[in-house]
Amino acid sequence: MSSKPAAKNSTDVLQLLTAQHAEVDALFEKIENGAGNRTALLTELADKLAAHAAVEEKVFYPSVMARSTSDKLHESVEEHLQIKRVLADLIEMRPDDENFKAKLKVLKEDVSHHAHREEEDKLFPMLRSSMTADDLAAIGNETLAMFEQLMTGHPHKNVPNETEHAAPLPPAS
Repeated sequence: MSSKPAAKNSTDVLQLLTAQHAEVDALFEKIENGAGNRTALLTELADKLAAHAAVEEKVFYPSVMARSTSDKLHESVEEHLQIKRVLADLIEMRPDDENFKAKLKVLKEDVSHHAHREEEDKLFPMLRSSMTADDLAAIGNETLAMFEQLMTGHPHKNVPNETEHAAPLPPAS
């Protein structure tokens, strides 16, 4: 089964976000391998990264903020800021720019570290063991609804305006 239908059929927020990570990984591979229109693929990648970061910052992270997750979530919004800064640079570049491949590689490494090593390997297991399936589904429904709404526009256009400070988070309870 491909990652896209899994994301559509699942309301579990951890499964949804993991499926989105896989979609982004696949887009990186297509861009690197020259499979298709690089400009269109970069726009799709930028939109998905921007929408994904927005739903994590506005829905997911606030919903899972606790004393046990606070440090990890604050680190995550700092990683998002770093990703947005590289992405903002990349959005302004042409695919034939001599620095495009290097900038894309840095973005891919930053995204991979954040998505796989920080979220999937550390944060998600903590949440899976401490939250109910109903809680994860409720957050997943809200996250998916917001993601789909954001994707009706071009969320990457907001990225250059989000590169000064990390997204604010509520205090841990």
